[in-house]
Amino acid sequence: MNNIRPASDLQNHFAEISKFVHESAQPVFLTKDGYGDMVVLSMEAFKNLQLETEVHLKLQEAEQEARSTSTRYSSEDIMKAAKAVIRE
Repeated sequence: MNNIRPASDLQNHFAEISKFVHESAQPVFLTKDGYGDMVVLSMEAFKNLQLETEVHLKLQEAEQEARSTSTRYSSEDIMKAAKAVIRE
């Protein structure tokens, strides 16, 4: 369930909001004049969100490449290439 609060709570209840976002890893949505204005998220949750987004984009790129070429690699080929890069 979304935690929606007025933006004034950020100043008036900062410690409570900070505790919530850190313990729950969930965002707090802040409103201004009854409309969505901003989101507060812990740094750890934000970094995780960035990582998920990056992985999603890489998967989209891989799917696009798979659609545009018939070249396929076995897991053994990939492991050999990865080990070669690590050794360099």
